[in-house]
Amino acid sequence: MPFFTYILYSESLDQYYIGHTADLEDRLFRHNNSGSKSTKKAGDWKLMYKASFSTRAEAMKQEKEIKNKKRKSYIEQLINSQ
Repeated sequence: MPFFTYILYSESLDQYYIGHTADLEDRLFRHNNSGSKSTKKAGDWKLMYKASFSTRAEAMKQEKEIKNKKRKSYIEQLINSQ
């Protein structure tokens, strides 16, 4: 089963959200339908980036690396590199 690191974007908040999951479709649905405390302020989250990994640990590692950068320019560079 693959695991994913993903980046969502909300136009209404002008904000990115970074996470990881094994079921990307379900996770996006839950983000847009108040299934997450962190993203319930908006219902317009769009998938902007995804990377697939064979283990949860690898997906979590990339999620942490992205979050540690704390730069919008780094996130946008990742998105544009796809």
